[in-house]
Amino acid sequence: MTKIAFFDTKPYDKVWFDHFSGDYQVEITYFESKLNHKTAPLAHGYEVVCAFVNDTIDEQVIENLYQGGVRLLAMRCAGYNNIDFKASFGKIHIVRVPAYSPYAVAEHATALLLSLVRQIHHSYVRTREFNFSLNGLVGFDLHGKTIGVVGTGKIGRVFIDICKGFGMRILAYDPYPNESIAVDYCSFEELCRESDIISLHCPLTEDSFHLVGRESIAKMKDGVVLINTSRGALVDSLALLEGIRSKKIGGAALDVYEEEAELFYEDRSATILDDDILMLLISMPNVLVTSHQAFLTKEALQNIALTTLKSIESYVKGDVMEHEICYQCDTCNKVTGQRCF
Repeated sequence: MTKIAFFDTKPYDKVWFDHFSGDYQVEITYFESKLNHKTAPLAHGYEVVCAFVNDTIDEQVIENLYQGGVRLLAMRCAGYNNIDFKASFGKIHIVRVPAYSPYAVAEHATALLLSLVRQIHHSYVRTREFNFSLNGLVGFDLHGKTIGVVGTGKIGRVFIDICKGFGMRILAYDPYPNESIAVDYCSFEELCRESDIISLHCPLTEDSFHLVGRESIAKMKDGVVLINTSRGALVDSLALLEGIRSKKIGGAALDVYEEEAELFYEDRSATILDDDILMLLISMPNVLVTSHQAFLTKEALQNIALTTLKSIESYVKGDVMEHEICYQCDTCNKVTGQRCF
């Protein structure tokens, strides 16, 4: 029986992991706290740790886990920019869930876009107070508009298909273009200049950090709409706020935020937030924020649990782990046919 220390647990996590755990011979201990240098000792005596996107997994945490006997870190998410891979190499194997449901995220991005441009969030609040006025609720058609899609991986491709259904002109930017996709690729600069709407669907890397900042915003159309369901730090939050205040940006819908780690997934309704930028963004009438929930569908949660448990099973059996990643190359196991170390 493989013992798993499961961090940052929410009720919706347990449903499917409990449902499938008996099929994979694992014993899961759930911890509500996030994984960080203070909570890492809780994993001592466990061989596997299951963590999430906003946990802190730096060199200190890696060393603590390793000294406590942990040899596999199973990330139940696609993103892994919160992990010190160099510190983990040769000590702890790391797996992730690269494609739990591209439809979930792409559809949420579409929902945010429609809600924002058709003022659905304002209409909902008004009618709850029996205010049926239409003043201030004028939106615009998506049909015929140009949308710039940054990142054409699985999620980006699904989002492109949805946008085609609306009759939109689609531009795409990706440092690694997929020529099999019927879409017009262009430079990021051209995408900024030409797009009425820009939607981000790319990973966070050194090159993409603050991809949307003062310089790129200045190149965008006046009144551009920005959608981000990928990673918060793709967008310079202060630059975004400045762009909204100056009316350069006509609206923004965010499912992620660069300083979300200690805020999102928790009830902060009785707390005065220290983050002035986030409070100002949320207060803007043309900004819509959801708390990193794009992945949150029944189908995605089921896929997350199954993929994670299958990776753990492969580790226990000594098999190649299909979704293992390391700091040297995130496809090294596919190239060599063996584990990263």
